[in-house]
Amino acid sequence: MSILEFFRWLQYTTFATEFRQSALVYPIVLIAHLTGMGLFGGMIAITDMRLLGWAMRSSSITDVVEQLRVWKWIGFVMVVGCGVMLLSAKAELYYHNPFYWAKMTLLALVGVHALVFHRSVYGNTAALDSAPTVPRVAKVAACISLVLWIGLVTAGRSIAYYDVPNALVPDYSVR
Repeated sequence: MSILEFFRWLQYTTFATEFRQSALVYPIVLIAHLTGMGLFGGMIAITDMRLLGWAMRSSSITDVVEQLRVWKWIGFVMVVGCGVMLLSAKAELYYHNPFYWAKMTLLALVGVHALVFHRSVYGNTAALDSAPTVPRVAKVAACISLVLWIGLVTAGRSIAYYDVPNALVPDYSVR
């Protein structure tokens, strides 16, 4: 089964069809997705700005990371849960949208970033706090993270403004 075939199957499931046709639920889920992005991405941005010394300098890196962890997880769950629902409603349109694929690529790179820098930076905050200055690797990680997140949010918001060519727009009434 190709990705396009999977996306077509997904969007015509009973759940996705009911969700897509709902005048109220779809916008609520979209708002929750954006709220989750604000929480998740916002808490990550605060952490990155602390690593760069641009914010919360009076707090240790460990305190900032620990205090924001729960909010990051809440935002993450909101983003993923709502994102899957939104994808299911219009999967074939997203398949043909280059901004969707840019967002997914950047999301994958965010995951790679987290894996690469977890041990040396994000999971090693006590060592960062005890260093005379924030190590260069932590600042590089923070800069890369900010660039990835800005790109991800930009691509995500751009999804709504891309017009899929008419020949590729699915006829949702057919199934």
